Amino acid sequence: MEQQIYDKDREGMVLRIERSSIHDGSGFRTVVFLKGCPLRCQWCSTPESQSFMPETTAGGVTYGTRMTVGQVMREIRKDSLFYFISSGGLTLSGGEILAQPEFSLALLKNAKLECFHTAVETSFFAPWQKIQPMLPYIDTAYVDLKMFDPQRHKKYCGVSNEQILKNLELTNLSERKLHLIVRTPLIPGVNDSEEELSHIGRFCAGLRHLDHVELLPYHKLGTATYEKLKRPYLLGHVDTPSPAHMETCREIVKQYVHNVR
Repeated sequence: MEQQIYDKDREGMVLRIERSSIHDGSGFRTVVFLKGCPLRCQWCSTPESQSFMPETTAGGVTYGTRMTVGQVMREIRKDSLFYFISSGGLTLSGGEILAQPEFSLALLKNAKLECFHTAVETSFFAPWQKIQPMLPYIDTAYVDLKMFDPQRHKKYCGVSNEQILKNLELTNLSERKLHLIVRTPLIPGVNDSEEELSHIGRFCAGLRHLDHVELLPYHKLGTATYEKLKRPYLLGHVDTPSPAHMETCREIVKQYVHNVR
């Protein structure tokens, strides 16, 4: 007899589902990538995740399909044995999961009903009223803090980060333990100044549930997809930061936050 599924007929736009991932949380995980994002980060490595509609390239590759909660849960369950023996589970990613809040909430609720560990990857760009109902069903939250200055954030990501900063501060009110990891993609010439990193470090030091800060080196892995979608890639002139520069930047943030990776 199949497990009962909460809100099983609700539909959402799914980019893809990846099984047996070891990079998006603890243990073996199934990562559900949702399609659609309100941000337009100039370094986005998954431009196919931005539009809320399915897209087909000239080569016939289609990105995005509508699926029900029930259909997605059936995919997630396929590796349930591996979740329990490896402390793995479900990771919701994007696009932006908060752009489909009811669909994301239903998936998280169902995962917790089956005792799966849950993680989310999000920009936190949404009204708090969309985030708060999800918190009881999230074990680990990877939240992007791309930069601290609101004007630069708007220049490079298309939106201000004021709501993002406010939402991160509001997590301090959560009584349920939240494993909070703040991620900053380090882009040379954009957000790697001592001033910018010091602001990020000071801000993160005030987050009650913070586990650690991750600085992620900028890369150009998504440029081929831009070409397939016939979109310009605006940061082609930017180089990947060297290991030495990454370590220098980590030391700046470590002045305020002990655990920086």
